[in-house]
Amino acid sequence: MIRLNQAEIISDDYLSLVGRNVMLEEARAIEEAANRLGGDLVRAARLIVSCEGRVVVSGLGKSGHIARKVAATLASLGTPAFFLHAAEASHGDLGMVCPGDIGMFISNSGETAEVISLLPYFKRIGASVIGMTGAAASTLAKNSDIFLDTGVEREADPLGLAPTSSTAVQMAVGDAIAGIATRLQDLKPEDFAVFHPGGSLGRRLLLRVSDLMGSGDALPVTRLGDKVRDALFEITSKGYGATVVVDESGALRGIFTDGDLRRLLERRGVCAMDLPVEEGMTRNPRVVSKDRLVSEATRVMERLEISVLVVVEGDVPIGMVHLHEILKAGVS
Repeated sequence: MIRLNQAEIISDDYLSLVGRNVMLEEARAIEEAANRLGGDLVRAARLIVSCEGRVVVSGLGKSGHIARKVAATLASLGTPAFFLHAAEASHGDLGMVCPGDIGMFISNSGETAEVISLLPYFKRIGASVIGMTGAAASTLAKNSDIFLDTGVEREADPLGLAPTSSTAVQMAVGDAIAGIATRLQDLKPEDFAVFHPGGSLGRRLLLRVSDLMGSGDALPVTRLGDKVRDALFEITSKGYGATVVVDESGALRGIFTDGDLRRLLERRGVCAMDLPVEEGMTRNPRVVSKDRLVSEATRVMERLEISVLVVVEGDVPIGMVHLHEILKAGVS
């Protein structure tokens, strides 16, 4: 209780300063690492991209948590990678490692016994090793094909003991290698989406207009010469807030929206309901192909401040997509 009371009297301003100092100290450590590691990062990334097997990322303790994240990042970018628990490896999990794999070992001291014990096996099967450590004279550094110096001057926590700056640098170095590998592999957003089919990311990158558009009987259609009241029925019954207007051949000639209706009523009064729809329709409406990404269609709607797009094949409307459907699908 005494400690709690002491903590209670520490000002928020002071605690805020402590937090900011931790982040700034980690940022400085990352900047220092970035200034000294450029060429080594490229070498590591080139080795990974040329790998015929998998990248086996291993570590223990806090470095193990970083290793797990690095493996996940590489895998998400199309590089086969998995996390190997350093302690479990020597109790049978080394059976997951194959010739042609690459080892990426992370240890701040470079002397973590469980990590070092993996080196002979990787050397025996001819697997290259990337060592990420803060000690250039360590066993890991000396026995790595590529040594990445992740050393820091001090840890960022107030005691200077907890892995903070060191793990921040390890994380940043792993991300940097993954970023370089992405460029080397010329990865495109659609390639990235293949590895993320679930969630909003996959939906944003993979969903096509054809997946969301209303077509067939769901498409509101009015013909040239039809009355405004007929167009209003289509707008109301189909729920898109608009109807396409086509000629006798089925070609698109315009769109009539609920906004067009309001403007026509303001100009002509109630008698507007008996006018032909072309009196109030918008000619040359904005259209989109069914094969376009929904994310692209969304950008068009936002830029033009409209809520609906007509989907066409040639000059024939085949569907309609509404912003509400896009948002409901989780694309923003």
